Amino acid sequence: MSDAPHIVSHADLQDFIKRGFAASGLSDHDAGKVAQLMSQADLIGQDGHGVFRMSQYIKRLQAGGMNPSPVFKTLEDRAATALVDGDNGLGHLVMQHATELAMKKAETTGVAWVGVRNSNHAGPASLYAMMPLKKDMIGLYVAVASANHMPPWGGTEQLLGTNPIAVALPSGKNPPIVLDMATTVAAYGKVKTAKQRGETMPEGWMIDKLGQALTDPQKSSEGFLLPIGGPKGYGLALIFGILAGTLNGAAFGRNVVDFNADATTKTNTGQFIIALDIKAFADPEVFRAGIDQLWDEMKSSPRLPGVEEIRIPGERMDAIRAERAASGIPIAAALKAELDTLAAALDIRPL
Repeated sequence: MSDAPHIVSHADLQDFIKRGFAASGLSDHDAGKVAQLMSQADLIGQDGHGVFRMSQYIKRLQAGGMNPSPVFKTLEDRAATALVDGDNGLGHLVMQHATELAMKKAETTGVAWVGVRNSNHAGPASLYAMMPLKKDMIGLYVAVASANHMPPWGGTEQLLGTNPIAVALPSGKNPPIVLDMATTVAAYGKVKTAKQRGETMPEGWMIDKLGQALTDPQKSSEGFLLPIGGPKGYGLALIFGILAGTLNGAAFGRNVVDFNADATTKTNTGQFIIALDIKAFADPEVFRAGIDQLWDEMKSSPRLPGVEEIRIPGERMDAIRAERAASGIPIAAALKAELDTLAAALDIRPL
């Protein structure tokens, strides 16, 4: 088998994902929604959260760990807030529903916060933070990670996950500013993709239980991820987990189910999305012009020796999107083989 990546168009990848989930019990409509969001993750370079996760999601569906036909319920509903029960559906479906609800509320209230319980892994955080952009809104998304890979600062018991945050802000002539980051130095999806590709990890991603650097992803179970900024990253992971998990009646701490190792237990994943209508504070065109000005100021500011370019959060993601839209999405050889096996098991046409 060649190690060269398989290049596939965005449309073909989306079609393959849709057929796979339709064959796994989702309605054609829901399979299409999941496929659109998952393939979007690959299009923008979030390779650890796109089709890479397809086999894992379908394994959970087949094992009864996720509900293929969820019925969402709004448990608490106020003018600017809501709490949604995702009925153990795929996180992509739950979070699209929650984000649309937040945007609808924000049109009236100016800002809306929608919390979620009984959800599942939903792919990259940026997907949901960017949705409000189409309504001249700012999006902010936080989630409890679907597995614990980090202890509290100074400890060894893994009670925290990567607990990501994403914020998206529109601009005028430039791409939107999109901050999408884990509260750990690296997202665990990057560890998994390095493991599948036979790559090593940089020092600083993980340490073992003796505090030594861990660079072999094959041994990742023997150590844990490190937080960004030391105790500050630990503090962010803790607070984000409380707001997205504990506040919503979702899992956090020892209650988090490792969906990498357990395909049958409900994860009760917690998330929240905030939609903020720019019109409640400023004229959207004036705001976007201000973002453009800040963009130019950052990009044109003096650089340290050896630094070729100052980049803005979301800039690289937009460049990858443009490149892959034109030239195709690379699928690693090991992942392509896994997807071929999945296609045969589902009796669908391979990618």
